[in-house]
Amino acid sequence: MKNTAPIKPDDYILSVISPEDRLEAAFKIAKEAFKKKKLKIKDIEKSIEKVRSKAYEKA
Repeated sequence: MKNTAPIKPDDYILSVISPEDRLEAAFKIAKEAFKKKKLKIKDIEKSIEKVRSKAYEKA
């Protein structure tokens, strides 16, 4: 009988959520990461919208 390798939780989570959900999660993480920076939230949101429109054009 063949032993299976243990499954990493992060690999499993990424495999079961849609690419759109992954993109949303990445944006939320980026937004939190840049909260204490000199960038304005408006700048970040504008960039997010740009990336979203490009990502959804391909889909």
